[in-house]
This record gives sequence, structure tokens and C-alpha cells, in this order.
Amino acid sequence: IPIVWSENFSVGVTVLVRLARLAAQALGREFDMEIVETHHNQKADAPSGTALALADSMNDALGHVYEYKYDRSSERKKRDPHEIGISAVRGGSIVGEHEVIFAGLDEVIEFKHTAYSRSVFGKGAVEAAKFLAGKEAGFYDMQDVIRATMEQAD
Repeated sequence: IPIVWSENFSVGVTVLVRLARLAAQALGREFDMEIVETHHNQKADAPSGTALALADSMNDALGHVYEYKYDRSSERKKRDPHEIGISAVRGGSIVGEHEVIFAGLDEVIEFKHTAYSRSVFGKGAVEAAKFLAGKEAGFYDMQDVIRATMEQAD
């Protein structure tokens, strides 16, 4: 059967993952890369799967030569140029927020997605289900769903 697999079914997050990958290809060797993710106080995992998907897309774009740094508080040393920092914040009822930061010399580029409702994940899942209609057996991802949506718009 055809299956869409994704860490996050939000269409907006899917676009953010693609933007992070493209920005890493263009900037990653000259810019420090950081991810800050924020969720409600009941979320058990940290960092989130979405934060890891963002880091993986960036690392993949750069040949998997970066290490992930989850917490700097236990070390007192300068930032390693081959790391992607990932910070997790938990509080209140925040559905989800992911910010990707590219910090260079005298300039910073930031990409951010905020989910104000869990309905965005349901909308993406419906789009994924519509995409699967008539597809051959195999694994697909939300990038495939977005590409198909863009092709239909043309």
C-alpha cells in the first residue's frame, strides 16, 4: 500500500524543513545554525521530532558532518563550527513553535513556524490522504505531497 510518513503533517512545517535545507546548502558552512523549539508543558520528548527533522535536513544538505548540541549549560567552551544547536523550551499550552536561525558575521537569517492549533496537523494529514489516492505502493513523505500540490497549481 502507499504510505505517507512524516515527523510532522503540518504543510507549513514541511515548507520550513525545505527552507532550512536550502538555507543550509547556501549558508551552512559560513553561518552558525541553531534550532529553538517550544511546546506545551505536557510534551515528554525533547527535542521534538520536528526539531530533529529540521536538524537532519540541514545536516543532510551538508554531508552529515555536523554534530547536534542539545545543551550548552554543562560546558564552558566556544561553539564548535561543526555543530547544530538544538534548544527545547516547555511551558503552558503552546502547541508548537520551531525557529531555525542562521547566524553569520554581522547578519542573521531566521525562519519560524508557529502552530496555534492542532488542526494544522489534521489538515496536512487530509492533504496526504488525498495525495495517496491512486498512488503505487511505497513510502512517500510530506515533501512529495507539497510537490504534487504545487504541480496541480501550475
